[in-house]
Amino acid sequence: MFKSIYRKIRQKLYKWLTYEPPSTDFIPYDYNRLKYEIRPGDVLLIEGRSRISVVTRTLTQSPWTHAALYIGRLIDFEDDEIPNLIRQHADVKDNARLIIEDLLNKGTVVAPLSTYRHHHIRICRPIGITPADVYLVIHYAAKSLGQPYNVRQLLDLARFLLPWTILPRRWGSSLFRTSSGEPESGICSSLIAEAFSSVQFPILPFVKPHEEEGVEVFHRNPYLYTPKDFDYSPYFEIIKYPLFNPDEPLPYYRRLPWTKTGFLHQDNGILTAPKQKRKLKIFGRSTLDEAGQKKENNRDEPSANDETHHEKE
Repeated sequence: MFKSIYRKIRQKLYKWLTYEPPSTDFIPYDYNRLKYEIRPGDVLLIEGRSRISVVTRTLTQSPWTHAALYIGRLIDFEDDEIPNLIRQHADVKDNARLIIEDLLNKGTVVAPLSTYRHHHIRICRPIGITPADVYLVIHYAAKSLGQPYNVRQLLDLARFLLPWTILPRRWGSSLFRTSSGEPESGICSSLIAEAFSSVQFPILPFVKPHEEEGVEVFHRNPYLYTPKDFDYSPYFEIIKYPLFNPDEPLPYYRRLPWTKTGFLHQDNGILTAPKQKRKLKIFGRSTLDEAGQKKENNRDEPSANDETHHEKE
C-alpha cells in the first residue's frame, strides 16, 4: 500500500518537474537542414524549458540541460542486431530518425528526433571516429534501453556541483563507485560518456606526464559529466545549421530581412525604439536643446543687417 502511494507521489513529482511549457520564442535554426546535417553518433545538446532544466542550467552554468545520442534510421543499419534491440522497447518506423536518451520520468528510451523540433539544439560530432566505433557506441547505448533513470546519481551530482556544501561532497556519494563496464542506470550525459569511453574515445580526458610514454591519458569519471562538457570538448566538432544559409553568395547578410523600424530587441521579448530627446517648454520657451537647434538654423539664414549692407554696396 505504502509503495503504491509512494509510486504515485513520485510520478506526479516527476511529471511536474519535467513539464515543458510551449515555446514562445522563435527558434533561429532550420530543422530541415538539421535532419540532413546530422549523422549517427552525433551528440545532441538540448536547451530545455522544464523546471528540472532550470535547476540544471543553474548548477552547470550552461544553457544545455539535456543530451541525447543520435542513432539514425533503422533501415540504414547493415545488420539486424541494433534494430532488434530498438524494436524490443519501442514501436518505431524503419525510416524514422531516432535518438537514445535518458529521461527522469521514463529512464533510457528511444525517441524520434522530431521530439525536439521546437527546441534549441546543438550538434556535437566526434572528430575522427571510425564507422565501426560509431556502431559500437550506438550498440552500447541500445543495450541500456529500459534501464531506470538514476535519481540518486542526479542528486549526488547536484550536491557535487553546488558551490557550497554542508557534508563532504564525496561522502556517501554514488558518483565515485567503480563501474562494472556494463550499461547501468544513469543520467543522460553519463550514459553517452560511458558509450564513448567503451571505444576509448576521449571527451575531456585527464592528461598526466609519464616517464616512458611522455604523457598518460585517463578517462574522467563518466558520472561527473554534464551536457556542457560535450560542447567544451576539443574532440567534438560543433555543427551549425542557421535559419539563413551562409553558403549563399556573399554578402548574404545584406539580404536578411532586417527590420526597418529602427527597433532594438532587449532579449526579454520587448522591442524598444532608440531613445529620443524630449522637447519641453517652460513659460512658452523651448528647452536649451531645442533653442540651440533654432540658433543653428538661424546661422544658416542671412540676417536683415547683412541684406542692408549688400544693398548699400
